[in-house]
Amino acid sequence: MSEVEDFSAGLSEGDVVEPMMQIPSELPVLPLRDIVIYPFMIVPLFVSRDKSIKAVDEALSQNRMIMLVSQKDVDKEEPAQDDLYKVGTVAVIMRMLKLPDGRIRILIQGLSRARVESVRTGSDYIKAQITPVSEPLAPENSLEVEALVRNVRGSMERATSLGKNISPEVLAIIANLEDAGRLADLSASNLELKVEDAQSVLDITEPVPRLRRVNDLLSKEIDVLTVQQEINTQARADIDRSQREYFLRQQLKAIQSELGEGNELFEEIEQYRDKILKAKMPENAEEESLRQLKKLERMHPDTAETATLRNWLDIMTDLPWTKASKDNLNLKKAEKILDEDHYGLERVKERIVEALAVRKLKEKPKGSILCLVGPPGVGKTSLGRSIARALNRKFVRLSLGGLHDEAEIRGHRRTYVGAMPGRIIQGIQQAETNNPLVMLDEIDKVGADFRGDPSSALLEVLDPEQNSSFRDNYLGVTFDLSNVMFMTTANVLDTIQPALRDRMEIISLSGYTEEEKLEIARRHLVPKQVEENGLEKEDIKFDRRALAKIISEYTQEAGLRQLEREIGKVCRKVARIKAEDEDKFTAVKVTVQNLKTFLRAPKVFPEEALKKDEIGIVTGLAWTAVGGDILFIEALKTKGKGKLLLTGQLGEVMQESAQAAFSYAKARAGELGINEDDFENYDIHIHLPEGAIPKDGPSAGITLATAIVSVLAQRPVRKDVAMTGEITLRGNVLPIGGVKEKILAARRAHVKKVILPEPNRRDLEDLPQEVLDDLTFIFVENVRQVFPEALRESKIAIESGKSRSAKKA
Repeated sequence: MSEVEDFSAGLSEGDVVEPMMQIPSELPVLPLRDIVIYPFMIVPLFVSRDKSIKAVDEALSQNRMIMLVSQKDVDKEEPAQDDLYKVGTVAVIMRMLKLPDGRIRILIQGLSRARVESVRTGSDYIKAQITPVSEPLAPENSLEVEALVRNVRGSMERATSLGKNISPEVLAIIANLEDAGRLADLSASNLELKVEDAQSVLDITEPVPRLRRVNDLLSKEIDVLTVQQEINTQARADIDRSQREYFLRQQLKAIQSELGEGNELFEEIEQYRDKILKAKMPENAEEESLRQLKKLERMHPDTAETATLRNWLDIMTDLPWTKASKDNLNLKKAEKILDEDHYGLERVKERIVEALAVRKLKEKPKGSILCLVGPPGVGKTSLGRSIARALNRKFVRLSLGGLHDEAEIRGHRRTYVGAMPGRIIQGIQQAETNNPLVMLDEIDKVGADFRGDPSSALLEVLDPEQNSSFRDNYLGVTFDLSNVMFMTTANVLDTIQPALRDRMEIISLSGYTEEEKLEIARRHLVPKQVEENGLEKEDIKFDRRALAKIISEYTQEAGLRQLEREIGKVCRKVARIKAEDEDKFTAVKVTVQNLKTFLRAPKVFPEEALKKDEIGIVTGLAWTAVGGDILFIEALKTKGKGKLLLTGQLGEVMQESAQAAFSYAKARAGELGINEDDFENYDIHIHLPEGAIPKDGPSAGITLATAIVSVLAQRPVRKDVAMTGEITLRGNVLPIGGVKEKILAARRAHVKKVILPEPNRRDLEDLPQEVLDDLTFIFVENVRQVFPEALRESKIAIESGKSRSAKKA
């Protein structure tokens, strides 16, 4: 580093170099960043831009004068005229040092304000046409000037007392400076103002308005310094308090160490404190945890409450307050996973992919709670596990079957011995993420007694509007469940509380057709059982017809559990053969012919359609919790007084349906070809076989009416017709439920024609095409339309028709 020239040796910051020469009208320009230079200021500057360095060289080669103008935008490398302020300061370069990195350091002193008229930027450095600004003197003996001078002096001293870094030499100069203009410039230069505020002072040429502006800026600066000092005082008090706590804690540690009881507890407390801070809990939860930790710190380590508090702190610090798994938002991949795990169930898969699509478009949607309703064994729970895998979420299954205590959901209060959080919080703790998929299994089997109603507690859990602040009694603080995806399963909807059912979107899973069961067995059940029984894929082969026979003659269910057990039984027998003589073992093929050797005689004797047309026996269709079934309704007339006798464990609703059908037949006896005297002379006995099984519901209405009309009119019932539908007194046929299960039952029984209510036509959309191809459907609005389809002409009518034909002949 070499000093080029030092022509102002001996000058200090308080010295002033009066201009000894005339200021020319054109000067090289040095654009300034983040600083404004005032007249009579002596300031060191670092110059690094090429044009600026050349401007300094040009000034040194001429008269040492240079125009200092502040930039409006500090990031502008080559400022144009519009990027520079209009007023600057003419300065003289007092010293110049060249630095090793190519920059230069100059010491300059401001001489006078000047206005920039025009700027030329085309050459090696920036030149400007300038007009020096002459500064008038402040009026003498002015009270305003005197007041402003005193105010500024006092404010500068006040700013110094509040921590503003102003040198004593500057304060001494300010105390003795009478010129209002010079006082304003000197004060402004020591306030570290923003460029805009500092430039506003430079722009004012009149000394009194300039001093007034500086006074305003000083007042604002003092306000800021006052607030800053208050913050520092408060922070210092907090630091002092922390140091005091630390000192006392060290003393406590020393005392406990002398007593031989403190080290382990102190280390445990520190571990808990570290865990609480790392858990990133919400503010209220963190405050409560630290409060309980202080309480633990003051307790004796052997008290019972200490163990309770430790358990509480363990759970609080283990909960995933902010830890979440990242959702798989690839719709194609999710769809592929769902198809891999489950065959069919298109409606459910479609709904899950829709929910995923919404989550992809909106970060935190308030989706509905899905409730999968269907008979046992159709894959409701396994579907939940598959959905969790498709979404890349942890899966938590909570079985609610037989749950009676509300505390199982909301948790127990810590005052009780053995208290613990509710199952929801426990499940989230086990999942280790705050957004798992929670499957609430068997929600229809939740009970209620004197200990509370768990269904009511679930109302808050399953409501997206409320569960963001779920309060577990054990935790005592709120936990956000809005990120959790809830799904529920049920076999029936009747036992679910209406308010709870209203919070869920119901998706019905009906039983599988035989074709679907066959496909599922081939794709999933057989490979699973082969692996579980220790066999290789090549050890056993199932013939399609053998699987079909297992489905039809060894199982009778809507789901797949019994089918899986039967396949497993075959695999175990093959495993035994292989284990007894592994060297001579050859692959086994299970066929229709050798199936009996594995499973013995068939276990199921499926109800089949009637062998012939008979009077008074009608094939009905029923829904059960394990799928659909056919139901034979028998009617018989006996001598009596017109009574209606019902047997076969019929429920109240079914008895009323029979009474309605009987009244309809009695009212329209002539129209139906019934002798009205029969109602006075005969009793009608209706019986439903399998009397040990309770039966109820309105859907057997048209079946009962057909049986009554058949026996009274002596018209045989067609053997290949099955029917279901509710009847009114006027003969109208009302819609019924469980259509898919009932139709599958009719197909299994080899029925050819099914009579359904007209409003149930829309339910056929959910049926597989092969079922629609095998059956003929008749849709009726009135029971009168049933009789021509289900009943043949009576023998009496046929005989009379024959005799009339003979007479004519």
